[in-house]
Amino acid sequence: MRKRHILVVEDHQLLLEAIEDLLKVAGYEVSTAANGNDALELMRRFTPDLILSDITMPKMDGYELYETVRENPEWIRIPFIFLTARGERRDVLKGKALGAEDYIVKPFDTEELLVAIDSRLGRAQAIQRASDQEFEHLKQQILNVLSHELRTPLTYISGYTDLALDDVESLTPDQLQEFLLGIKRGADRLTRLVKDMLLVVQIDTGRAAEEFSLFSTVRDDLGALVRQVVLTYQSRAKESGVTLGVILPEHMSPVRVHDEYFCNALGRLIDNAIKFSLKSPKSVTVQVRSNDKWVEVVVIDRGVGIANADLKSIFKRFQQFDRDTMEQQGAGLGLFIAQSLVNLHEGELDAVSQPGEGSTFTLRLPVARA
Repeated sequence: MRKRHILVVEDHQLLLEAIEDLLKVAGYEVSTAANGNDALELMRRFTPDLILSDITMPKMDGYELYETVRENPEWIRIPFIFLTARGERRDVLKGKALGAEDYIVKPFDTEELLVAIDSRLGRAQAIQRASDQEFEHLKQQILNVLSHELRTPLTYISGYTDLALDDVESLTPDQLQEFLLGIKRGADRLTRLVKDMLLVVQIDTGRAAEEFSLFSTVRDDLGALVRQVVLTYQSRAKESGVTLGVILPEHMSPVRVHDEYFCNALGRLIDNAIKFSLKSPKSVTVQVRSNDKWVEVVVIDRGVGIANADLKSIFKRFQQFDRDTMEQQGAGLGLFIAQSLVNLHEGELDAVSQPGEGSTFTLRLPVARA
């Protein structure tokens, strides 16, 4: 097992040598630097497992070193312990406020120092293991979902194309149209998947937040947007035998809205409600309510419902339930995207549900203040 590597940054040469000897005896690999600049130069050649740094140093002090380290995404998880003669409360609070993992005041007890280092290294290792496990789980989810979501539409496209090419001369216009519609269904499904993946990237990189900041406006006619979205889904509801209705108040408070993002989020809720409406009579109701704090858009369906144990997870990306019996879930990104877009509005999205009875999703936007 490799030795854990500690970078000690201290301008007092005798103390630096003493700490180095102490840590080497304890089984650590040690590198030393006399100030923050020298420490950063060393870190360009290797990444330490932990940084133990003084605060008052020439050229670059410990606080500046800490902030520089944390600005680098590759170093952000390195445990950082301040080791300093400053014992005043305000200095300790400043170190903790920056986010350092620990703050040890000189003169220190050697056992206290070793325990602190061992504890912080153990915690960092546990976080890394949990992060690796979460990443592997997410990677497996992506592989499972995308393998299905890519294979199914490609099967439509490839299958209908092969059928058409094999017998193109004898196809009737109706048969050719059927094949083209099958190809289009597959292409549309792929297009939706690509658009969703690109939107997730925009959300994760902060581009969506920039778009919201630039193009959101305060509206006192949110009902018009809601009615527009409902009308967009009327034909789909009719094809599925679902009655889609909307209830709007006469007056509602103003809200700050990015029209495209709001319509996208609400549309996903309505689309899900239609897809999962199984209980007769099939109906989906969109209702808008307004008070001094929130404008709420509520989507109520009489669908399959969601188990209480699953409600906490429905807004996670690539989250699906009972895939074998409910294939219409898509890639499992819809509710994640909807909640992310609502969050851009500083709003909330939550759900209550009862299996076999239906679900109610409530989208809340804060009232815009003058």
